[in-house]
Amino acid sequence: MIADERYCIDILQQMQAIKSALAKVEDAILKDHAATCIATAIASGDEMQQRKKFDELVDLFAKMKR
Repeated sequence: MIADERYCIDILQQMQAIKSALAKVEDAILKDHAATCIATAIASGDEMQQRKKFDELVDLFAKMKR
């Protein structure tokens, strides 16, 4: 769009649409992760595996805040 010299507002609106779409994809992947990987760790009863999955989520949320 920049190379085509599109209007700045059009570019910014497109960027917002892309960010929104990516956020929805992130949400879907996170929900799937919770329903599969995390649920499996909980069901396993393995405290080390549970802690690992918990720590992964904490690290992810910390990175998302930056």
